[in-house]
Amino acid sequence: MSFSSIIDLTFEEADAFAEVSRARPGWDVTMAAMTQRRTALITGVGRRRGIGAAIARGLAADGWDLALSYWHPYDDRIGLERQPDDVDTLAAKLRRLGRRVELVPADLEDPDAAHGLLPAARELVGPITGLVLSHCESVDSGYLNTTIESFDRHYAVNVRASWLLIAEFARQLPDAGGCAIALTSDHTVGNLPYGVTKGALDRLVLASAHELSDRGLRANVINPGPVDTGWMDDATRASGLSMQPTGRLGTADDTANLVRFLMSEPGSWINGQLLYSNGGFPKGHLPQ
Repeated sequence: MSFSSIIDLTFEEADAFAEVSRARPGWDVTMAAMTQRRTALITGVGRRRGIGAAIARGLAADGWDLALSYWHPYDDRIGLERQPDDVDTLAAKLRRLGRRVELVPADLEDPDAAHGLLPAARELVGPITGLVLSHCESVDSGYLNTTIESFDRHYAVNVRASWLLIAEFARQLPDAGGCAIALTSDHTVGNLPYGVTKGALDRLVLASAHELSDRGLRANVINPGPVDTGWMDDATRASGLSMQPTGRLGTADDTANLVRFLMSEPGSWINGQLLYSNGGFPKGHLPQ
């Protein structure tokens, strides 16, 4: 059974799939993975269309139990399209695959919330062996109109919270170690606080792959390029397609597939890297 077919299961199909797994353990690669208890915390899972939700679907299909973090006031503040039940619906679908899925809302601008998120997730699902940072603060502004309040908020969410999460993740890793992945961007023009803090995030994560290696931590950064998760209008979409050599824009599942590989045994040799998973989209650009 392929990755994509597992992700797209309906509730009824998921029930049948879970029944097969109980009856025939080891049925295929995915079934073998499900026999191993792996637990991940994924941040930024506030909307069904988002990259975080796609990563959750993919890791659940691969046998991971999940703690999903989100903060609806952020989604609503910047006008991202979502349904009130997006997170609950996602969790219900993943539980139909036989996974344990817990929801942990957290305002990562608050240092106490960021510091306490990993312990809260561990309390719910057990020691965390995978950490995916797909949260962000992203509000467009340039050199001359960025406010101190906005800059500080970007730094708190994109950098400080990520540092606190990775540090606590490393402290509680079991002997077998674990994998941390963060999503980044190289866009800066007209998006100063977002781009600058994403650059800091890159350094933060790559440093952890070396400084925390004695704790069994692997860490990588993924730059997915522009992915339409509901923020693009028709003009932006057309602009992006004109710069995309593959003839299509990236999808949330494209990013999720790379995360799944990096967090699998075959991907375990990749460490301390900033990886572009953007279909060849020109670096440093953004659709206009």
